[in-house]
Amino acid sequence: MLMKNKIAQAVIIAGLSSQGFALELGDFNGTQFSVGGYIKAEGVFNNPDESRSTFESSASQSRLNVTTSRQEGDHKLKGFIEGDFRGASSVFRLRHATLTVDNLTVGQTWTGQFFANAPFDTEMINFYGTGIGTVSGNGAVVRPDLVAHYAKGGLRLTAQDPLYSHASLPDLVVGYTHRTAEGHAYNVSVTGRDVDTTPSDTNDSESKFGAALSLAAKLKFGDTSVSVSGFSGTGAAIYAGWGYNGAAGTAASAELDGNGDLLTVTGFSAGIGHKLNDKLRANLRYGQVSTDASSLADDTLTITTANMIYTYLPGLDIGVELRDQSAATNGAASGSIVTRPAGQQVEVMAMYKF
Repeated sequence: MLMKNKIAQAVIIAGLSSQGFALELGDFNGTQFSVGGYIKAEGVFNNPDESRSTFESSASQSRLNVTTSRQEGDHKLKGFIEGDFRGASSVFRLRHATLTVDNLTVGQTWTGQFFANAPFDTEMINFYGTGIGTVSGNGAVVRPDLVAHYAKGGLRLTAQDPLYSHASLPDLVVGYTHRTAEGHAYNVSVTGRDVDTTPSDTNDSESKFGAALSLAAKLKFGDTSVSVSGFSGTGAAIYAGWGYNGAAGTAASAELDGNGDLLTVTGFSAGIGHKLNDKLRANLRYGQVSTDASSLADDTLTITTANMIYTYLPGLDIGVELRDQSAATNGAASGSIVTRPAGQQVEVMAMYKF
């Protein structure tokens, strides 16, 4: 049973990393080096509800990473750095830069909210954020400038760069994951952070503490997997991607209702994935997030995703994904620009992992 647990854990971790086909470069002075990443080419057909249809294409999601590891006595050291081309004008930018010593990881990397949901979600081609309907649905804050994770067994303690610049403590996440010999996985996480209650005044430090609870599970039944998640609480709008004014971006006002009180955000997601054969897999997912107060006519965002992915050669996937969402998402840092309008999208992609 222990071996089966380790196999299930390895499969989940592999789904989060682009190192599945990493090239081992060898040992240099006691340090192991490897290079990994992928090349992804995508074409997206946009059919917005309120504007004309467009087509966009890019290979800027392509990634390159380097991993180093070595043993120092009883301690294991690991370094990881990764970039992609999603910067302005497809400039190469930093995604991850981490140092891991035994159970402690520090650097720019995934939030605790990401690990509370992403390993348990249904596979998607859309790489904006993790998944709408979860507490980590906002791609704008999925990798803070500095994160510290302590992970041992199923426990993960996270302290990360606070969204509120005058916060008296880091944004915090405490999570626990349980995995079974049958391949099922369950997670419970609690988030907490200082929330700016007077965002129009940048000189004061008026804040309240907001907390949210997240539950997630992924169940395996042969070639079929079922994913479910749900969360609710305060101080969660920016991480979830949906707040008082709709798409949250990083605007502090997203966390407050019209009276200046903390906003309660609630979301859930459900999905199913099925391996049709050794080369073809299909996934269907639904996500929904809503607020208890809103400046919009509709306080709820919904998104439905369906895809099919074909492994043409080992390491080479070809896929198509249909998406339909009820409101614009992925607000920019200003909170005013969105990159995903309400309506339908079809994405066609090819990804080569190395």
